[in-house]
Amino acid sequence: MPGEHDRDDLGNERTVTLILYYVAFMIGGDFAAYFLGLLVEYEWGKHVSLIVFLALYFFSLWVAWMLAVGVTTPRGATSSAR
Repeated sequence: MPGEHDRDDLGNERTVTLILYYVAFMIGGDFAAYFLGLLVEYEWGKHVSLIVFLALYFFSLWVAWMLAVGVTTPRGATSSAR
């Protein structure tokens, strides 16, 4: 069937786009976590900075995934199954 390969290509393209957005958002979150951790280190020391950095790092991974999925979800898609 000719249409089947087109849908597979479109699905692969969306997957790659999702991954690229995730990596871009993740890099942005990593920089934010690093610089905020550095700021905290200057104010309160290394131990507090490590906790803040790790919390922000893992939180930014989750936020990056949510943003990437939100950006790459097709406009007409609905979440309810009928």
